[in-house]
Amino acid sequence: MPIKIPDKLPAFQALQDEGVRVMTETAAIRQDIRPLQIGLLNLMPNKIKTELQIARLLGATPLQIDLSLIRIGNHVSKNTTEDHLLNFYQPWEAAKHRKFDGFIITGTPVETIPYEDVTYWPEMKQIFDWTTTNAHSTINVCWGAMAALYHFHGVPKHQLPEKAFGVYRQKITKTSSPFMIGFSDEFQIPISRWAEIRTADVAACPDVDVLAYSDSKGVCIAQTKGTRRLYVLDHMEYDATSLGEEYSRDVKANTPIKLPHNYFPGDDPTQAPLNRWRPHGHLFISNWINEIYQTTPFEIDRIGTR
Repeated sequence: MPIKIPDKLPAFQALQDEGVRVMTETAAIRQDIRPLQIGLLNLMPNKIKTELQIARLLGATPLQIDLSLIRIGNHVSKNTTEDHLLNFYQPWEAAKHRKFDGFIITGTPVETIPYEDVTYWPEMKQIFDWTTTNAHSTINVCWGAMAALYHFHGVPKHQLPEKAFGVYRQKITKTSSPFMIGFSDEFQIPISRWAEIRTADVAACPDVDVLAYSDSKGVCIAQTKGTRRLYVLDHMEYDATSLGEEYSRDVKANTPIKLPHNYFPGDDPTQAPLNRWRPHGHLFISNWINEIYQTTPFEIDRIGTR
């Protein structure tokens, strides 16, 4: 089944060109089913690119999905036009009365800043608490995952002497999790962050399970026991070119940066990188959507009442 997104969203044509099934709002109204309501709180600077990456994964699942784009109310985006935000996004304050089957909170490049010093931290704390009653299941990504682990469980982040940057091998620790069904014993995933969540810190939390981790870069995926809250520290949604674009940007700005680990063929930045994580990104989101479909109330207003 297709994903339903606004007809004029830039991602619409890009997804069609890739063969992802998308549906206009007009056509969706004619279908006599309840689509899954998925909210995306997009904190990334380049919101248009992130919309496409997330919608691509959601659009490969077998159910109709209604994707709503949400933003922090008072934060001014430097890399996305105000027209785009006004046309396609709701401030969280305007959306907080709604219930969502699934909710995704992205990362943002503020991992070197203490949580309490992030300008929108008070609103983030409200949003985290709101997800416990208004979202059936939540995925927190990168900084969003670090912040959620800190907010709900007091798990600290640890600053790194240099950026964790590249494609790293991850080990599965809990094959019984419904979110890891079909995963190989090890998989590779892009990482781009200046902080880490250490496996030992999460293991010390009795109500959190580590689902996958890297020997050198810490926790990759974790899950709160007894709830439907997931923490994904790394970037299954990235395009093949995402790390290369970040590397080129830093080189042009004369920002000290190393070649991304295990990314360019032969460590040669003139060679096109291969996407080795796409299948696991699709599989993870498909497992998440399937678990939501199996467990979410048919009457969406009942979310958070049991």
